[in-house]
Amino acid sequence: MPSTESRPTIHIPGTTSHTIAPRAGHSGEGTLRYLKAGTGAPVVLLHTVRTQAEHFRDLIPLIADQYTVYALDLPGMGYSEIVPGASYDEPAMRAGVKRLLTEFDLHDVTLVGESMGAVLALTTAADLPERVRRVVAVNTYDFRGGIARSSLLARVVVGGVLTPGVGPVVAGVEPKAVFRRILQGGLVDKTALRADYVDELLQVGRRPGYPSVARAVYQSLPSLIAARSRYPEVKAPVHLVYGEKDWSRPSDRQADKELLPGADFTQVPGAGHFIALERPDLLADLLNAVA
Repeated sequence: MPSTESRPTIHIPGTTSHTIAPRAGHSGEGTLRYLKAGTGAPVVLLHTVRTQAEHFRDLIPLIADQYTVYALDLPGMGYSEIVPGASYDEPAMRAGVKRLLTEFDLHDVTLVGESMGAVLALTTAADLPERVRRVVAVNTYDFRGGIARSSLLARVVVGGVLTPGVGPVVAGVEPKAVFRRILQGGLVDKTALRADYVDELLQVGRRPGYPSVARAVYQSLPSLIAARSRYPEVKAPVHLVYGEKDWSRPSDRQADKELLPGADFTQVPGAGHFIALERPDLLADLLNAVA
């Protein structure tokens, strides 16, 4: 069962928290936690690296009148169970997303992912074409460097996390001021990073075993890049959304457009990597227009 040493500190009106138990015979699986709200066709929200379901706190109320919303804590992240020795590469993360869709036998699903979650939305759609209606992929995290492109501080810290020997120690130390500045590197509007959200993420970061998860997730970037090979298999309509100031380069965006030639494409002026924080209204408009 999930660790009980802490509980979420952020409440989203109209939203309830639930768990999915591991399947019998799947020893490497842990309990998954998700948030649920609203009524209508299902939409599944998949968060970014080092965040959790509350990343979508401002989006959920804007779409809950049109959709049944499921916001998943990816395996080992947020308040999903940390399983010692578990993999956190792209296929393992994708398996967690697929568990949510199959556990509740969801069909006509809209998958919305940001960053790492965008990659998982696309690969899950490739695996489960009969269940997925549409994919909205926001700032896909499938290029070399990732968050290390955001600032010198992020490069130093992430480089330290990945360094053999000292990496686990660095991953376990998250000074609040440093952590906040790294996250702000994904925003043009720095005020979009609210103080209570930073506190919530730091609380999660103190869960026993979480530093190992965080390090493993950063180590999994090559598997997210490799997952791009799955994009042409996606049969559902895709909408690619990029912040103008996202960490991806124009060449990265063009490469994904070429893999998904039928995809709609939106570039959001004056936005960075965390569009769910900066422009939840834009994502809500995209979703509600086709609900």
